[in-house]
Amino acid sequence: MLQLDELSERFWSWRSSQQPRTRDDIPRLTRPQGWLPEVGPEALDRHRARLAGFRAELDAIDPSGLPEVADRVDHRLMVCAMARVHWELDVVRMWRLPRYYIDQAVGPVFDVLLRPGVDAARVREVVRLLRAVPAVVDQAEAVLAAGATAEFAALAITELADLDLRIAQVATALAAVEPDAEAELRAAASAAGTALVGYRTWLVERSATFAPVEPVGRQAYEWFLTEVACIPLGADRVRQIGRLESDRAVVLELLHRNRFRLVPEPYLPADAAAQARREERDVDAVSRFYESEGLLSQPAGLRRYLNAPMPDYLEPIRFLGVTDDLTGPDRLGEDGVAYVPDPKGPLPYFYAANARDPRLGIVHEGVHYQQLALGWSNPRPVRRHYYDSGANEGIAFYNEELMLAAGLFDDAPHSRTTIYNMMRLRALRVELDVGLAIGDLDLAAAAELLRTSVPMDAETAQEEAAFFAESPGQALTYQIGKTQLLALLADACRVQADRFDLRALHDAIWVNGNVPIALLRWELLGLTDELAAIGVTP
Repeated sequence: MLQLDELSERFWSWRSSQQPRTRDDIPRLTRPQGWLPEVGPEALDRHRARLAGFRAELDAIDPSGLPEVADRVDHRLMVCAMARVHWELDVVRMWRLPRYYIDQAVGPVFDVLLRPGVDAARVREVVRLLRAVPAVVDQAEAVLAAGATAEFAALAITELADLDLRIAQVATALAAVEPDAEAELRAAASAAGTALVGYRTWLVERSATFAPVEPVGRQAYEWFLTEVACIPLGADRVRQIGRLESDRAVVLELLHRNRFRLVPEPYLPADAAAQARREERDVDAVSRFYESEGLLSQPAGLRRYLNAPMPDYLEPIRFLGVTDDLTGPDRLGEDGVAYVPDPKGPLPYFYAANARDPRLGIVHEGVHYQQLALGWSNPRPVRRHYYDSGANEGIAFYNEELMLAAGLFDDAPHSRTTIYNMMRLRALRVELDVGLAIGDLDLAAAAELLRTSVPMDAETAQEEAAFFAESPGQALTYQIGKTQLLALLADACRVQADRFDLRALHDAIWVNGNVPIALLRWELLGLTDELAAIGVTP
């Protein structure tokens, strides 16, 4: 539908400039040349006005008059995309979060350094972004002067404690790549570091005046589930699913751990380069496994998801996001890359798992790479840009159990146990998401729950709890997306009967993997029983 496609192109072009930078790897965007984050009161007013204009255009398109179900699904995707902007601006109010300004100030440096092959042009881009840090900090103080939340301010204060030193380390490492830029790098890093030290001092001085955090509340949270995420479930049902799946995962992990209690743990590779070499062999083996088992097509043009040693220039700021480069719509001919540290000493939760068996990363983050690459080639323009973590994370989480059941990990008993532990984590995230959003769980309790119940290292537990507290609706995406996807497959078995083709269904799900599962179920299977719960008229 040309009118909708043209509107979506303009909307996503706007979002490439307007969308806030986050630590999630799914919604990363290709930014326009010369882009800088737009923060501050004037920017917020401009964003609201532009959103109102897009909404008016979308309201003028009657979905009931669109000829195909796929067109009506695309219309709903645009409704959801615009609702997400409202959620960011006026419900969660991301701009009231002190760490938001760390993400907007320094996060773009992290993002621009992710693509392999840093050269002189990329170093110049880092210098440009570092020079913009003081202006972002000035806007932070202007906005937060009206008040911030004490708990979130404390997170920012902790994170800012040595960020100036970390940025200096980044500059030093980049100067080794591009010696001619050393003076500019050091000057820009120094100015950025000074601004961030000042921001921390400003937060500390005012922290006693900040109010306690206020959760978004049940009503707003359930609006998000319906209008943004297209999840046909209320908060209580979501929480119940999380608890049931948590119980299931605990028992399965217990049984596997007991069964293989006498089997030695697999060795750690000697260094990150050795891990990358093993992962490269494994990713090809996983691709062949998909094909040989008739699970998922591997198109000839689809590139690979590889590991690489963590660069010195990325290591100091790796806390600012997932250290992987999933490429983008304009980079379909490039491999995806995940940077890994040397597997020595105590490793954070996910790094430790992937070091012992790189396939654990391949069947989740590698699926993100494959699914997004396929989605960016979708013949329907709206779907090349739209994202919804409920579908994206649900597919990747589902794939872990798919590959477990299909036999990929038959040679690795401890990896099977780890997958059940990861199931436990993803189910527990549902409890965090609902509890933090409706207000019966606070940040400290959420971090402690993760640390003791998964269990995981305290640093990862704290970061997970903080990220999910700041972005309600994100933590549930893994488990609820997977639960919806399992139901879709069961429905397909029933509806399609002897016409059911697992590979063909997986291919359709992967290429449309940005579409919420309830809408995908309508389009692929013709089932409409969930639509009323998300406000869609079939």
